[in-house]
Amino acid sequence: MTEKMKKNLIKVIISIAIYIATAVLVKLNYIEGNLELALYLAAYLIVGAQVLKRAVRNIIGGQVFDENFLMAIATVGAFLVGEYPEAVAVMLFYQIGELFEKYAVNRSRKSISDLMDIYPEYANVVRAGKLETVDPEEVNVGEVILIRPGERVPLDGEVIKGTSNLDTRALTGETQPREVFPGEAVVSGCINLNGVIEVKVSREFGESTVSKILELVENASSHKAEAENFITKFARYYTPVVVISAALLALIPPLIIPGASWADWVYRALTFLVISCPCALVISIPLSFFGGLGGASRRGILVKGSNYLEALANVEIAVFDKTGTLTKGNFKVSGIFPAESVITGNAELKESVSGEMKAEAEERLIRMAAHAEIHSSHPIAASIRDAYGKAIDAEGMDEIEELSGYGVKALIDGKTVYAGSRKLMNDLGIRIENEAAAGTLVHIAEDGKYAGYILVEDEIKYDSQRAVKELMAMGIKKIVMLTGDRKNIGESVGKKLGITEIYTELLPADKVEKMVGLMKQKSPKGKLIFVGDGINDAPVLAGADIGIAMGGLGSDAAIEAADIVIMTDEPSKVAEAIKISKKTLRIVKQNIVFALGIKLFVLLLAAFGAASMWAAVFADVGVSVLAILNAIRLIGGRSR
Repeated sequence: MTEKMKKNLIKVIISIAIYIATAVLVKLNYIEGNLELALYLAAYLIVGAQVLKRAVRNIIGGQVFDENFLMAIATVGAFLVGEYPEAVAVMLFYQIGELFEKYAVNRSRKSISDLMDIYPEYANVVRAGKLETVDPEEVNVGEVILIRPGERVPLDGEVIKGTSNLDTRALTGETQPREVFPGEAVVSGCINLNGVIEVKVSREFGESTVSKILELVENASSHKAEAENFITKFARYYTPVVVISAALLALIPPLIIPGASWADWVYRALTFLVISCPCALVISIPLSFFGGLGGASRRGILVKGSNYLEALANVEIAVFDKTGTLTKGNFKVSGIFPAESVITGNAELKESVSGEMKAEAEERLIRMAAHAEIHSSHPIAASIRDAYGKAIDAEGMDEIEELSGYGVKALIDGKTVYAGSRKLMNDLGIRIENEAAAGTLVHIAEDGKYAGYILVEDEIKYDSQRAVKELMAMGIKKIVMLTGDRKNIGESVGKKLGITEIYTELLPADKVEKMVGLMKQKSPKGKLIFVGDGINDAPVLAGADIGIAMGGLGSDAAIEAADIVIMTDEPSKVAEAIKISKKTLRIVKQNIVFALGIKLFVLLLAAFGAASMWAAVFADVGVSVLAILNAIRLIGGRSR
């Protein structure tokens, strides 16, 4: 609780004490007249003086019709007609409602400020053999910083010395620490948990992950949802209308109804004013979206504005990139197929080869490929060496030649070995007997004879299948995958994930063209989302109704290009974001219907003299508090 909130709470408590004491004394006939008025006025001014000041200041500034004006005119009017307890009660409950509002907003802001705490205060930089503590903005690219246990990583870079575990919760929402070691990239905003590490800086602070995330969060509230804009416009016209209606209610009936009491109709008009205050809508609707944004950020989903959060509720078509989005973008050997087991692709023939012979043939094939690829920096070559898993002895190897775009040639133990693509085999005149697997195939030939192939696949993310299932269960009409990979690879991944509409071998321009065609298939109010890695998909991210990037740790291109960034790199977060959006919209609609419904009902009662100031208090402050409590359910980040 802030200092200002504490002071306001003390004022409310003192005012309540005076109010209750005065009411008891009046009931016991110990006080009356001017003393009663003085005590009630004291209780009123303790909590209401600030509201009166704001009302006068706003009127002078040309902003007449707001909740301060309504509260001021209604309560002052109540004093003028002799309804002292009601006047104090209205102001008391209004201030209690304000406290609830501030508490809810502060709690919602805390979910954002927890993320804002990732800002690093200092960096320990190694200069001339000495350690200097400086502002992160003063560190240059290429300098080495030292990070001790408990300190926040101040800048993006690469670990060059030491190992440790990093707490990434502030960025990703994940509780599992991330282990880092020399050669591993680290990003600003994480907390070093145990070991001392030295990091070579790769980005200046202004371009760092933490800087870009903070900028994103700070600007999120500037993009308003349609519902928020509607409420702002609604309040602008609604408030003058009800003030004029209240004035007419106070003036016309006494003039045209014989025997009508001025005091009675003025009281009805004042009650009408208190009821009509649009606080519940003006406060709870933006708070609902603010809570939704904060709750999403706690789950590692950064939304650039409430307009995008609102639009997510109407998604009809979900389009996914493959590499780096549904798959990890990391190659891994998933099969070794010596020529003996590929001759016809016949399962029975494969089984007829003894297990020992097959294992020996596989070991020989992966050994040849790993030795041939010993110097290659290509990710596929690295995956083959990893699958071999043994030290590669360069002795007995000679004439290693890189065949750009095709593969490699090497002389191993006096034998000429080729490892590469189908095209390389065709150019060498070597017949490939069968390609029985879908994926990236590295064909091996030894002294002009086909030796077999190695299947290398991009690993599917552990939750990609769940993401597709959840989107289908939510009623998303169409789920599409766009990829630049070959047809057999794309269709293989799509089949495993349950995606039936797959477009393969696409260049970036082809993806945009497909996107344009898909946009025509949605309804006028429907939305299309594109989910990509944010690096090579900027044109498609920009062309979609909502661009969602798998931001991960350090993908600054993703943060720049997309409307929403999934910091955990989990496709299932897309479905979670849509659920948070739907829950936010559901609460917004509940608050609109509830607030307007109750107000309209009590306004009618007030116009016919059947509602007192107490009913007005419930219709205004009571409804506001209930709407606020409903809105803050979003802050925890739960999607249900």
